[in-house]
Amino acid sequence: MSEFSTQEATGVEVDPDGSAAPTLRATSPLVDAIVEYEGQMVRKGFSENTIKAFANDLKILRTFMDGSAVLREIQTRHLEDFLEWMQSERGRPCSAKTLSRRITTLKVFFAWLHSVGAIGTDPADPLIQQSVRTPLPVILNNNEAGKLMRACQDWLWDRMKSDARPYVLVSLLLQTGIKKSEAVKILLDDIERPESEEPSVYIRYEEERYAHKNRRISLNTSFLGPLDQYLEQYKPENFLFECTPRNLEYVLEEAGIRAGIRRIQVGFETLRWTSAVRDFRQGMKDESLRLKMGLSKVSWRETSFKIQRLAGQP
Repeated sequence: MSEFSTQEATGVEVDPDGSAAPTLRATSPLVDAIVEYEGQMVRKGFSENTIKAFANDLKILRTFMDGSAVLREIQTRHLEDFLEWMQSERGRPCSAKTLSRRITTLKVFFAWLHSVGAIGTDPADPLIQQSVRTPLPVILNNNEAGKLMRACQDWLWDRMKSDARPYVLVSLLLQTGIKKSEAVKILLDDIERPESEEPSVYIRYEEERYAHKNRRISLNTSFLGPLDQYLEQYKPENFLFECTPRNLEYVLEEAGIRAGIRRIQVGFETLRWTSAVRDFRQGMKDESLRLKMGLSKVSWRETSFKIQRLAGQP
C-alpha cells in the first residue's frame, strides 16, 4: 500500500493524494462513489479479503440509504441509524467483530471521500469505534523452538530414514515468518546465494496490487547445507516444495510431535507469529518487521499490538 497519513481519532489510515477519484463531487450518487472506491482499493493493493468485506459492507449501506442518495445528503445521523438498523432491525445476526469492521469501513470510505474533496465534512468521523480484540495467537517459547529445531536436525541426520524437508521447512519459517500461501509458491530461483552476502529468499507476488508484499528476506548461511541435502533428496524441478500445502502441514505436525510439544499443534501460523516475536525481542524496528511480514500499514496496526503483547510488553 502507498504512503498513508494516520487519522488518530478514528484509528484509520487514509490515502491523502486525492488522485483516485477526480470525478466525484458532493452531488455524486452514493452508488458512483462506492464503485470508485472499489477501484481505489484494488489500485492501492488492499488484500482480496479486505476488498470483499468492505465492498459487501458498502453494498449493505447502499441498500439502506437507497442508491439514489447523493453524497452531500449523508449525515452522521444517517450512519448512526444504519448501524442501529444492522444490529436490531435487519433480521440478521451482527457480531461485535462484524460491527466493528463495518464501522471501520464507514470511517475509511468517508475519510477517503473527504480527502479527495468529494465532501466538505466527514460524517463518519464522529462515529465511535467499538474495539474488538481477537484472542492472541499462540507461539512457541524459546525452549519449545529449540526442541523443534533439534528434532528436525535429528530427522535430518537419521541414518535409517533421513528426511531433510522438515528441517528446511521449519528453519525457513522461523527465519522468515512467511505465510503458508507464500511458502508453497517459492521457486527454486527465488533462493539466492551471493558469494559475498547472506543467502536470501525472494517472496514474489505476480499481481500488481500486491506489489507491496514483494520482499527479499535474509537467511542464515547454515541453512544452505540442509537445503542442498533436501534438493538432492527430493529433486524439485520448479518450486521449492513440490507437494500440497496439506502435506506441509502434516510435516509441521509430525515435527511438533517428535519434539514432544504437546501444548499446541505446530503449524504455519504458530511459526509465523513465533518468528515475528523473536525478531521484535531482538530489536528489529517496527517498519522493518512490517515489511518483512509483508503487511500493509493498515494491517500492521493490530498485528504490532499483538506482537508487543506476546513479547510481554504492556
